[in-house]
Amino acid sequence: MSGRMGTAQGAALLVGAVLGPGMLVLPHLAADAAGPASVLAWAGMLALSVPVALTFAALGARYPGGGGVAAVVGLAFGRHAAAVAGWWFFGAVPIGTVAGVLVGGAYVEASLGVDATLAACLILAAAFAANTAGLRTSGRLQIGLVALLVALLATAVLTAAPHADAVRFTPFAPYGAAGVAGAAGVLMFAFVGWEAASHLSGEFADRRRGPLRATVVTLVVIGLLYAGVSVTSVGVLGADMPDVPLTALLEIGVGPVARPVTGVVAVLLTFGAVNTYLAGAGRLGAALARDRALPGWFAKGGAPGETPYRSLGLLAVLSVPVLVAGQDLDLLMRATSACLAAVTTAGVAAATRMLPAGRHRVTAVVGTVMSLVGLAFCGGYLAVPAALAVVALLVLKANARRSYKIGL
Repeated sequence: MSGRMGTAQGAALLVGAVLGPGMLVLPHLAADAAGPASVLAWAGMLALSVPVALTFAALGARYPGGGGVAAVVGLAFGRHAAAVAGWWFFGAVPIGTVAGVLVGGAYVEASLGVDATLAACLILAAAFAANTAGLRTSGRLQIGLVALLVALLATAVLTAAPHADAVRFTPFAPYGAAGVAGAAGVLMFAFVGWEAASHLSGEFADRRRGPLRATVVTLVVIGLLYAGVSVTSVGVLGADMPDVPLTALLEIGVGPVARPVTGVVAVLLTFGAVNTYLAGAGRLGAALARDRALPGWFAKGGAPGETPYRSLGLLAVLSVPVLVAGQDLDLLMRATSACLAAVTTAGVAAATRMLPAGRHRVTAVVGTVMSLVGLAFCGGYLAVPAALAVVALLVLKANARRSYKIGL
């Protein structure tokens, strides 16, 4: 039986999967890496997204409710590959959520005067507490938070754009091609999430064309927003922009009242995103344990309606040292980007085997090539997914050996 979701609702959910609170700080990090030429990195990443997004839409239309990237990778390449892809996402969550709460904390400090690290700790603790209590961000609330972020970005662009000055784009590329590549590496954080089309497909009223239509609408929305934010932030603030560029843009365009409002909005956006990611990662951890990619002890609570306390506890244990030692937001976002880029690459590579010959497979091949280019932009940070892959395979081997001994 088909779902009831139309193009508009599907696009809203996809925008929510791709767009996140990282947008509150990424213009600053990209400009810091490449200067005004960061706009080229934004444009390049948008171009990369097109075949990747269309590939996941085609995959979802052919395999409705595909169960996420790890399941798709497992179907194409086997359970070891699925375990590695699962670990890439699971391992990215403690790093990415800490990066997210630090973004929220920076805006709280700039807007409300509360210490950034304290605010980040409170947001992270609240998200873990909410998940432990079984509270989830509802679909409608999540869409509302995404709409709030879209409104914030659009308002910043429209009100601040008249203050742009072409002189702020010179010198255009002070760090050369290497700077643009470095900016692309951190911007990967803003260009993941397209795989959501593959496991939302079963909810569409039109399962064959719905995912594609929603993906095209999302590409247009994301393209307009990202282009507007990247060009306006440089044109108005210059390459040496503050750590909280959206607050600065809104103050220029709207006035001082924007400062406290932006702080409150940043808290809501950050909490909503982190809460949702922890909920998904908690269930993923239980699923990995069930499939022997984590010790079996962590599988408890993974059934529908249950709370995966043990998996959430593991995420909390992993998050604490990251929060204590990882105050470098650029480093955290690049490490997260490398992991999520690896997940995306595995997904589109799986699609080259699972989609039938024709234009969809060609798109998947192009998406795989472009995803590999995106991975290359991550540079030395690829050591993080490489290490997680080793851990995943070692855990699988240890669990297989234990099962063999028990069988004996």
